[in-house]
Amino acid sequence: MRTVYDADLLLVDDNPDLLRLLSDQLSGAGYRHIRTAANCAAAQTAFACKTPELMILDINLPDGDGFSLFRFLREKVDVPALFLSARDADADRLFGLGLGADDYLTKPFLTQELLLRIQRILQRCYRGELWRTAAKTLQLGQCTVYLADALVRLPDGTAQPLTATERALLQKLAENRGHIVTYDAVCEAVWGGADYYGYENSLNVHIRHLREKLEPNPSKPQYLLTVRGIGYKLAEENAQ
Repeated sequence: MRTVYDADLLLVDDNPDLLRLLSDQLSGAGYRHIRTAANCAAAQTAFACKTPELMILDINLPDGDGFSLFRFLREKVDVPALFLSARDADADRLFGLGLGADDYLTKPFLTQELLLRIQRILQRCYRGELWRTAAKTLQLGQCTVYLADALVRLPDGTAQPLTATERALLQKLAENRGHIVTYDAVCEAVWGGADYYGYENSLNVHIRHLREKLEPNPSKPQYLLTVRGIGYKLAEENAQ
């Protein structure tokens, strides 16, 4: 798994409309491997065919319940799981988390919140694998970025160092190259806090400094792109 978007996701819910909606939303966000199951039996079959990197489970299923399904599957392989349920009682949420689930989200939910929770679970659970497979060298036009050495090699052969913050910021964008990284996700990766408004000015300054090192024309960036109102994106290699 090179990025979180390569993860194999297994969605289990008995509502076909919700399954289609979730699949479309995840596909739209960039996830490429999404499987669905409408009941416990289908989920067990899908799990046996291929172990997913993340399970997203409803609790109320026609042939059982998500809690029992989770326990059954977890006995085979320790796979991260997120419960997605209309049950909003504290007792249900605490029971699910007590079983070992990584998160619990009640319906109805905001799509962006679900996507953020999925992203964070995958990044936390597969941090080592993502780091091993992540690109250590970035080619941005005629500039080469060596992330391990925090160095930018310019077209004229000279080099510019990256600060620790600039390197962490660029690493986060590189891990999700071609995809939007929200302001909150960037702040959490760089400073360990997800409140963008507390870091807004500092983030803007670091982005500007990075563009001055990476872009031919920092005022008209080609690689480090702002997605207004959402976050930033590092352009794909073949986008220019």
